[in-house]
Amino acid sequence: MKGTCSLFCTYDPQGYVVKIALDASPTNILKDYLLTSDTDVVQVAQRTFAICFGTDNLILRFPNEQDQQNFRRMLENVKRLRPKSVFSQRTEESSASQYFQFYGYLSQQQNMMQDYVRTSTYQRAILGNSIDFHNKIILDVGAGSGILSFFAVQAGAAKVYAIEASNMAQYAQQLVESNSVEDKIFVIPGKIEEIELYEQVDVIISEPMGYMLYNERMLETYLHARKWLKPGGKMFPTHGDLHVAPFSDEALYSEQYNKANFWYQSAFHGVDLTTLHKEGMKEYFRQPIVDTFDIRICMAKSVRHVCDFLRDNENDLHHIDIPLEFHILQTGICHGLAFWFDVEFCGTSQQVWLSTSPTAPLTHWYQVRCLLPMPIFIKQGQTLTGRVLLEANRRQSYDVTIDLHIEGTLTSSSNTLDLKNPYFRYTGAPVQAPPGTCSQSPSEQYWTQLDSQGQRNAGNLVNGLTVNGMTDVSMDISHTLMHPQT
Repeated sequence: MKGTCSLFCTYDPQGYVVKIALDASPTNILKDYLLTSDTDVVQVAQRTFAICFGTDNLILRFPNEQDQQNFRRMLENVKRLRPKSVFSQRTEESSASQYFQFYGYLSQQQNMMQDYVRTSTYQRAILGNSIDFHNKIILDVGAGSGILSFFAVQAGAAKVYAIEASNMAQYAQQLVESNSVEDKIFVIPGKIEEIELYEQVDVIISEPMGYMLYNERMLETYLHARKWLKPGGKMFPTHGDLHVAPFSDEALYSEQYNKANFWYQSAFHGVDLTTLHKEGMKEYFRQPIVDTFDIRICMAKSVRHVCDFLRDNENDLHHIDIPLEFHILQTGICHGLAFWFDVEFCGTSQQVWLSTSPTAPLTHWYQVRCLLPMPIFIKQGQTLTGRVLLEANRRQSYDVTIDLHIEGTLTSSSNTLDLKNPYFRYTGAPVQAPPGTCSQSPSEQYWTQLDSQGQRNAGNLVNGLTVNGMTDVSMDISHTLMHPQT
């Protein structure tokens, strides 16, 4: 085949997939090839490459120097790929494949971009600190659609390297071209652990937070990117705070407990299921709950664990041990621990916070709760101590172990949960106040409010008719009266 075509290159764990299309659309693919470090590639002219893919030999001639340089950079990245990068060492291949496929969907990018709190906070943090971006070189780690890269350009960035390992890189490139910022934003398909840059950067931007801050282990990639940061450079965000608090929620506990009771049936269609009841109970209580709640269910002030993105190392996130000490503010049953996080953007001009607290506007991170199979009854004034241990696993997540103990007693409880397998409980329904928080009769409160509204509206009614607030009204009703016949 000879003629003009378009080339699309997307990341693959073994290298890159080179897709050949007859037009500029990545959906109209004629053929694709896997380009690895073993692929034979020869540059035969200034903008021409010869590539051997098994029985297929391709001659690619690029129309301009910029396209040629981008292709050459990709080739160099492929040749530099080590058998096992830092990312590959810590991640199962099946998990990585699923992860990058998930973030390669436009619908998933849309879900994050439509999180108004998330997106607007990032834009405000970047534009509000334009002095940190003006004429600077920026690195966007896990760029996705490239939205943060565009914010950096809006703030005056001279150059932005947008690194994206999923197929979303091709869509980010389309956005770059359609918005005419090819001279500012350079989309590089690949993982930050495996690509090479030709210069150090002034600022690193990213949105690496997962549920409970650490899920998906993207924070390690964010910290790894510091190898490209100039001394004194900035990280947006700069640090993250994980908050942990004991909570009481009988409804949530009963909901999970009753699910497991399905396996307590001794005659399900004539089959005895009870032998699996214990394992069913264990599985349900290993699930962290992703939803939101009224903060008044928390029985003590939260403990804060800080991760400093400028100083902490990626190895620090493999084993996270958080000591706990709670001074209980209300008597009740502790059903487990609630988690949420805040991140801060420390710019030269201003500091901006993005919060997932139950007291802040809801985000797509919600909050997370981890239940105890054996809840603890605890009194106001007592001290609840223990620890949360997050052990990183190769499924891009953590095993979360909770140990709690009431100081001065023999009462304790523990559980280990799988953060990779949460239960998404949020339904969109309004958050209900915890039982027992009403200080007045809700019924009387409602009728009092209704009576108050009635008094305000009384002056607006004449014989049951609304007259726009005018109480002195002349009405001729003679034609509506019925006179008896005599």
